[in-house]
Amino acid sequence: MSTRTLVSPATLARPRGRAVYWTVFTTVVVLFAIAFLFPVYWMVTGAMKSPDEVARTPPTIAPKEWHLSGYRDAWELMQLPQHLGNTVVQAAGAWLFQLVFCTAAAYALSRLKPAFGKVILGGILATLMVPAQALVVPKYLTVADLPLIHTSLLNDPLAIWLPAVANAFNLYLLKRFFDQLPRDVLEAAEIDGAGKLRTLWSIVLPMSRPVLGVVSIFALVAVWQDFLWPLMVFSDTGKQPISVALVQLSQNIQLTVLIAAMVIASIPMVALFLVFQRHIIAGISAGSTKG
Repeated sequence: MSTRTLVSPATLARPRGRAVYWTVFTTVVVLFAIAFLFPVYWMVTGAMKSPDEVARTPPTIAPKEWHLSGYRDAWELMQLPQHLGNTVVQAAGAWLFQLVFCTAAAYALSRLKPAFGKVILGGILATLMVPAQALVVPKYLTVADLPLIHTSLLNDPLAIWLPAVANAFNLYLLKRFFDQLPRDVLEAAEIDGAGKLRTLWSIVLPMSRPVLGVVSIFALVAVWQDFLWPLMVFSDTGKQPISVALVQLSQNIQLTVLIAAMVIASIPMVALFLVFQRHIIAGISAGSTKG
């Protein structure tokens, strides 16, 4: 069976056709690379310029004099270690809560087949139709006065962790993956005497590493870049994450220092993607159907 492409094999077989193809291909790749990498370069080098140079019109492509003091001042003046530590705690807790509870709920809906399971799943997916802004006030009232125990979670990491559990998209992603696991493997585990919990721990989770990696990335990035919700629940500046602190502390800070702080704040997420990019790509393609 031949594969149809935009360029025919006969055209690629000719020297002129190969030259045109590789010219167009290289040009497109270079343009896309510039479009994605130039803003990163502009941000990194902007922090190394002097305050006058960064505000100059027209702007300079490269700093005339390279200054690293912007990164040092951002680290010290904006208290980045403290706020980065707060963000790590909040993101790690939300990731752990979400991974445990979303995985358990998805496994129950997929494999345990509870009564009214489809109705429950439909209700969960219906929350995706509600704008996130419409849920801010109910969530705030809930964490400000937790039902039944009447305890306030304001200025507490639990105010970030608990709402993160209710992530309908990640739950549905996990359920769809569990639905496609081979039935013969799970039935073999049952024949060997493995219970539902043992099957989940020893069979399902090891097979689900790709999709668990994708869910982990989604969970961490969502908390790391969130601004409105942490701003509402953390009035104590010493407990605020980096996304809120950058705005709160930027009033009397030079522009170069603020740019340097944004560069430092973005490094963990970039490093996370570079380290786990293979797992992310595997997780995205994990749900595809092989023909």
